[in-house]
Amino acid sequence: MGVKFRISIHGTRGIPANYGGFETFAQELSVRLAARGHSVTVYGRNHYVPPEVTEFQGVAIRRLPAVRRKYLETVSHTLLSVLDSLRRDDQILLVCNAVNACFCWIPRAGGKKVVLNVDGIERKRRKWSAVGRGVYWISERMAIRFPHVTVTDAAVIQDYYRRRLGAETRMIAYGAEAAGVESEECLIRLGLRPLEYFLYVSRLEPENNAHLAIKAYLASGSNIPLVVVGDAPYSRRYQEKLKRLAGGGDVRMPGAIYGRGYRELLSHCTAYLQATEVGGTHPALLEAMGCGALVFAHDTPENRETLADSGCLLSFHETESLAALLRQVEQNRSKWDHLRRLAQDRIKDFYSWDRIVDQYERLFEELGGD
Repeated sequence: MGVKFRISIHGTRGIPANYGGFETFAQELSVRLAARGHSVTVYGRNHYVPPEVTEFQGVAIRRLPAVRRKYLETVSHTLLSVLDSLRRDDQILLVCNAVNACFCWIPRAGGKKVVLNVDGIERKRRKWSAVGRGVYWISERMAIRFPHVTVTDAAVIQDYYRRRLGAETRMIAYGAEAAGVESEECLIRLGLRPLEYFLYVSRLEPENNAHLAIKAYLASGSNIPLVVVGDAPYSRRYQEKLKRLAGGGDVRMPGAIYGRGYRELLSHCTAYLQATEVGGTHPALLEAMGCGALVFAHDTPENRETLADSGCLLSFHETESLAALLRQVEQNRSKWDHLRRLAQDRIKDFYSWDRIVDQYERLFEELGGD
């Protein structure tokens, strides 16, 4: 691609990634775009990005404040960032999260090209009140009107926008690296041994079903630990519930872990449990597959699309069937090695970050930067 663009990314907490999927997406995409010669800026929130961090692997970082309230943090920061971009020479704005659709007309009116990545169907998350779900319902409709292009990260989400809203979106999946890591520093720190623990990773919110994963683990009578990795700043009550539930067995909750330690846990687990119910392509699922983990995933259309034949799909609401599967794996771990290989092959073939960046570059080329 010969044309280079000035691109800014909005709607995430910022980079280096230290929270969730959108932050990792912003980091992986921006660093690769910068390496290909584009000028890239990622907007971050003051309370997530340290003041001394102004650049990350060739990507410029701009810190702006946000209203630190559950319903206002994302939208307040995104509004400030898109307004800030009006006085800069950004040509293309990539905005993350459907709730930010309401701001996409602003830079568009200012002559900039706007791409909105809506992720999954956010209004289905149980954490939102009726007002929150209503806001996302409206945002879905604005998402197909205000940006130049709307990106969905799974075919099932693309089909939802087509069937329900009569709108065509651009499907570009999330990405992952098809490589595990051999180091074990994080395992040693947590008192774990390779292939002798089950792993669950997600934001600890009710619709991600950590409680069901814990119940199934406890019912399995397993002799190895379950490690529950994750956090969520606005779900403290649910996290306390999980800790009470986990008191009945060897369940370890170290909080959020990022970077190499996170990949070590994925690379060496006996099995990875993906219990989420809503969303598009789940980043943690792809990352687990890329690290060669044996995946047991909740049987949803999105997970079915992602895994294909490279993992086990089942209902996490049927805790006894999952418990039985955990017992089987613990008794014969090598029996499942073919699924680990298939998972890595699927990442290489369909979800590599370089493939994803190629698709975003083609999209930016089609939009142009003038």
